[in-house]
Amino acid sequence: MFSGFKKKFVKVNKGKIFCRFKGNGPPLLLLHGYPQTHVMWHKTAPELSRYFTVIVADLRGYGDSLVLPGGTNHKNYSKREMARDMVQLMSKFNFKNFFVAGHDRGGRVAHRMARDFRDKILALSVLDICPTLDMYEHTDMKFAKGYFHWFYLIQPAPLPEKMIMADPKRWLKSRFNRSSKRAIGRIEDEYIRVFKQKKRIHATCEDYRAAASIDLEHDKKDRKKKLNIPIQVLWGKKGVVGKQFNSIKIWQKYTNKKVYGAEVNSDHFIPEESPKQTIKHLKKFFLKNVKNNTK
Repeated sequence: MFSGFKKKFVKVNKGKIFCRFKGNGPPLLLLHGYPQTHVMWHKTAPELSRYFTVIVADLRGYGDSLVLPGGTNHKNYSKREMARDMVQLMSKFNFKNFFVAGHDRGGRVAHRMARDFRDKILALSVLDICPTLDMYEHTDMKFAKGYFHWFYLIQPAPLPEKMIMADPKRWLKSRFNRSSKRAIGRIEDEYIRVFKQKKRIHATCEDYRAAASIDLEHDKKDRKKKLNIPIQVLWGKKGVVGKQFNSIKIWQKYTNKKVYGAEVNSDHFIPEESPKQTIKHLKKFFLKNVKNNTK
C-alpha cells in the first residue's frame, strides 16, 4: 500500500499534518472524507503519481493529523481553518499553486480552499458532494434518511460522542454499506485504529457541527462570488447525491468556467469502490488543465 510514497509530518500554524507523497509532475493534493483518512486513496494515488506529484493528507482531526478543541462556534473545524492547513502544507512543499481533489468532507475543504485561496487552486475535483449550503437548503425526507448522520453528529456534545464511544467499531462499520465494505476490506482496520480515539470522535463531530453553523455563514457571505477555475464533479450511480441532486447544474452556479461531470458505477466511497474509473476521470481532467495552464 502506497509503495514508494514517503511519509511526513508537516508543521502548519496550529500543529502537524500527516501526509504521504510521491511523484515528479504537477502537484495534486488528494483529500479524504468521513470517517476515513488519507488511506482511502490507496488504490488510486500510486497510479496518479505516475503523472503528478501526489500528496495525500489527513485532515485536521482525522487520521494522524493534529487535533484541537472545537472552539467558539466550532471555529477550529470550520472548512476555512481546515483549508488553511492544506494551503500551508502545500507551501511547505514549495508549491505556489496546485490541483486538488476531495471526497466527501475533503471535497468541502477543497471547495472552501478554492474560495479563500483563489490564486492557489488551478482546478478542483469534488467526489460525491454538492455544496453544503445547497444540500442543507434542499433537505427532504429522503435525504434526511440517507444522510441521517449529518443531523445526528451535530447534536450538542457530548451526546453523539458518548454514544459512538460505546462501540466505535460498530459505528464506523455502519457508515459503509455492503458494496463499500467489500471494496474497503482489511483497510477498515486502519480507519478504526485512529477513529476509535476519544479526541478524534469529538473532532469529527465538530467537523459536522461547523458545517451546520459557521461554514454556512461563510458560504452565504460569498455565495455569489463565482470561482474562475474549472470544476469536475463525480458522483456514485448508487449513492444519495446522484439520486437527489443535479450535481452539474448546482456546481455550475459556483464557477464561471465549465463544470465537467460524470457518473461512476459505485455508491458513496468512489475511490475505493471504483478505483479505475476514479483514476481515469481525475487523470483526464487534471492533465487537460495542465495543458491549459501552460499555454
